Amino acid sequence: MKKFNFLLTFSILILAGSIALAQKAKFPKEKDMGAYLMVYFKDDTHALYMALSKDGYSFTDVNNAKPVIAGDTISEQKGIRDPYIYRAPNGLFYMALTDLHIYAQKAGYRDTEWERDGKQYGWGNNRGIVLMKSPDLIHWSHTVLRVDKAFPELADIGCAWAPELIYDDKAQKTMIYFTMHFGNQKNKVYYSYMNKNFTQLETLPKPILEYPDGKEYIDADITKVGNKYHMLIASHNGGSHIEQAISDSVNSGYQLNPQRVDGEKVGCEAPNVYKIIGKDKWMLIYDIYRINPHNFGFSETSDFVNFNYLGHFNEGVMKSTNFTIPKHPSVIQITKKEAQKLADKWNCDIKF
Repeated sequence: MKKFNFLLTFSILILAGSIALAQKAKFPKEKDMGAYLMVYFKDDTHALYMALSKDGYSFTDVNNAKPVIAGDTISEQKGIRDPYIYRAPNGLFYMALTDLHIYAQKAGYRDTEWERDGKQYGWGNNRGIVLMKSPDLIHWSHTVLRVDKAFPELADIGCAWAPELIYDDKAQKTMIYFTMHFGNQKNKVYYSYMNKNFTQLETLPKPILEYPDGKEYIDADITKVGNKYHMLIASHNGGSHIEQAISDSVNSGYQLNPQRVDGEKVGCEAPNVYKIIGKDKWMLIYDIYRINPHNFGFSETSDFVNFNYLGHFNEGVMKSTNFTIPKHPSVIQITKKEAQKLADKWNCDIKF
């Protein structure tokens, strides 16, 4: 654990100068990309992991399936879940993570099963989101956003799960959206806008989609393709599975198609979409939490109408070369130079 604390302290000390350089850097376009970065977590550690890929199909963990950042060094609940990574227009990498440890009592971090009463606030209740910034994927600063303290109206929230980020071209701000409920009511996804420093909410969160018949849903993931926004969600309408809603606007007007787009026979959640570099092809990756051991499932699409099921890691074309039981993925495109620096940092034997 001392190693993780040293890494985080060292990163914060040199981050200020690095950020200034990153903000002057040219924002790379797709033609500049040559690799993929996946972030994920594991239930047994509640820590952050990273994996790299050359082609978007085969991924190698950079630290040989060991955490790159320990959850107890950056979060109030001493654990993180649901990491999401995004490259902001200012050239910095942002991450948003759920501040939650579902086994904190067993780990000795608290005396109760949950942070607050489970009957009043529900399973896995939490109040915080961990926000992180980096110029290079190696040196990270962090802050804990207490959602319940951001606005008086949020004082009674039961959870703030699975935060994700997207740039709103119209508002010219980073939009954050996450699963939330009040008390022990049903879950839905809310959106808000971040301040310039990526440390606090600027606007009161509002629902982004009302699911028909009052059903609940979680884990939204928004991808802009052309002039359309495709939002994949984990619907709880008859078990947990992946559905799609489409809109002309990033934060409203989503029309839901209840057709299932994953290929699973059991419950899955945490959808994430990433584009294959240089091709009109997108990969849908999701967390199959109802199988043991946990694994990721995949489908690919070229039109967001037809989804071709590719199966699980190491059961078909998709490969995880040195890691197992991953949870809640997020994948972005990065340059070969960025990938090589990250691999070298962790002594990962992969060349880009």
